[in-house]
Parts: sequence; structure tokens; C-alpha cells
Amino acid sequence: MTNLKQLQATPFHKYHVDQGAKMVDFAGWEMPLLYGSIIDEHLQVRKSGGLFDVSHMGRLRFTGRDACKVLDRLCTRQILGMEDGQVRYSIVCNTQGGCRDDVLVYRIKDCQYLMVCNGANREKILGHIENNRGEYVFKLKDETESTAMIALQGPKVMDLLAKVSSEIPNLKRYRFATKNLFIATLLISRTGYTGEDGVEVILPAKFANKAVDLMLSNMDDATTITPAGLGARDSLRLEAGMPLYGHELTEEIDPLCAGLSFAVKLDKGVGENKAEKFIGQEALQTVDQQGTKTKLVGLTLQGKRSPRQHMDVLYESKVIGVVTSGCLSPTLGHPIAMAYLGSDFEGDSVTIDIGRQQLPAKVVPLPFYKK
Repeated sequence: MTNLKQLQATPFHKYHVDQGAKMVDFAGWEMPLLYGSIIDEHLQVRKSGGLFDVSHMGRLRFTGRDACKVLDRLCTRQILGMEDGQVRYSIVCNTQGGCRDDVLVYRIKDCQYLMVCNGANREKILGHIENNRGEYVFKLKDETESTAMIALQGPKVMDLLAKVSSEIPNLKRYRFATKNLFIATLLISRTGYTGEDGVEVILPAKFANKAVDLMLSNMDDATTITPAGLGARDSLRLEAGMPLYGHELTEEIDPLCAGLSFAVKLDKGVGENKAEKFIGQEALQTVDQQGTKTKLVGLTLQGKRSPRQHMDVLYESKVIGVVTSGCLSPTLGHPIAMAYLGSDFEGDSVTIDIGRQQLPAKVVPLPFYKK
């Protein structure tokens, strides 16, 4: 186990400790798992709002003549044609079409983009970019440690932000704006990973705590925002049916099987489309033509026993799939899970092998929760 003294600390580390957070090793960073109760923090986000430290996520800036081209080569989503202030969710694939990571790409202006990747995959993605640099002319700067990132999520978040900005509450989903605070520039995007409305904010590390203090000082009883940890972040995204790398997405799982076809542009570089073809495009074209062998589904159960990753899913005593994520849903009050089943399975009732017992489950559409 990694020695905590060797873990990286985010700019909000003191804030977490002062708030009584339980700190854990997450992708080499010392991060808050919870502050009191995962269930309470989860429900707080659903009813009002929560503040998450997501500074461990990678922030990579691309600049130069071929910044757009190299990103189109790396990403399944088309980057060519994005507008200033636009954000796109995408997948970075290997040559076989498997998922190396899922990312957000921000177009700041012509020849300048920002990629946000998963913290656990940052070094891998940096290596992947260098290995596929080719003759593209661009500069890459890793801004992860010089910046901080927070997520404000929940139905009352926009009410809070309206007190400090008239522009931010009017942003469309997957759009961002830059705002000046003192002598710091904040990048605020209407994005998130909870199924709720809200924003994610990137800002210089040295101004992080001052910015949070300013935001939270504008709260009243109607717009309470409290800190939330990684535990609630996971249960919230699972209710919202959002994939998590290492669970629903891996190097062996392609984005079409994961139900992410909206984030895959299969005709890049074909016909009139002038965007660069992406790594793994030919492999995913084959998958698209032949059909996926597995599909990602939702499962609901009764009782309190929650399925866990890697548990087998059975039908008539035969293994037909595997659980990727599971928890007791705080919002719904019963266990939920995501699982990969064979694409030819059309039933709505299965069982889950939890070891000494098999639990009945219903196959349901994703997501489990919509605001």
C-alpha cells in the first residue's frame, strides 16, 4: 500500500482535513472518501448541492497549428468544427477499439484546447499522446499540478452562482465561460458527473481556497452547498448510469458496447469529412458492422445486499454476464448495478451470484435516475 506521505495533495487538502474528511489513496492522491456519511452527502447533492474536489483529474493543454488535428487523431468524437466555449465528451481508444480513457475536450480558441482525463490514467494518456505525436505541430502542457478543479453539483447550485454571475446560470450544457476573480482566471463549465445540474471549475492552484470561500460565503438557508467525497460521487454517477473507467470502461471494452455510440464519429476522414481519423476507428467500424457481442444494462434488486464488480450474472444457472458496478441506491432505496450481458439476451429477469447466495434481479434501462 502506498505510504500516505508519498501521496500527492490537492490545493484543498487542508480544507478537507479541517472539515473532518476521511482521507484515502485514490490514484496516487490523498482524497476525501467522505466527511460524515456517504448517504447523507449523496442525498444533499440530490436535494440541494455538494462541492467535490476533483483536482486529481488530469488537465492537459494543447496549443499550436495542429492542436485540433492531433486531438481528432486521439479522440473518437469530432473536434474539428467545435466552437469556442464548447466542451465535448469523448473516448481515447487503442488500436483495437478498446477504451484507454474517457475525456472532456474544451475548445478555448483556435489552436488552443484543454483535455480533462481521469487521474488514474493521466500518465498513460501522456504517454499515448507522445507515442502518437507523429509530425503534428503542437505543444502539450500538463497543468494538473498548477491548477485546481472543483465540481459544484445539485439543483440549487445555479441559484448560488446567480449571486456572483449573471452569465454562468445561462450557459448551455457542455459550454464554458472564463471569469476573472481577483487576478485569477477561472474556467467554469456546465458539466458534471452526478446526474444533477451544476458546474466544474478549473482555476490556478494558489487561488483555489479563496475562490471556494467566496462562493460559499454567498449561501443562505435555501442554497446550502456542503462538501462531498468520492463515495457519494460514485453512488451519484451510478444512479445516473454514467460509466466509470476501470469498471464500465477498460482497454478490453469498446465504447459501442458501453452504449457510448453518441461519442464515436465513425466517418472521420471519410468522403467530405476532413477530420483526422481516430486511433481504433477501423476496429470500431468493424464492430459497428458486425454488431456488439455484449451490452451494458441496468439491474435492480430488492433487499439491502448490493452486487459488486466482477460478480457473475446468470440466467437459468448459466453465466451470461458480469457486474461492473453496484451499490445500495440512496435515492431509490434499493440495490442497483450495471452489468455487461450478451447482446442476444432479451429477458428481463436474471440472478446474481454473490458467493453463498444468488439474488434475483430485474434488467432495466439506464439511467436509474433522472433529475
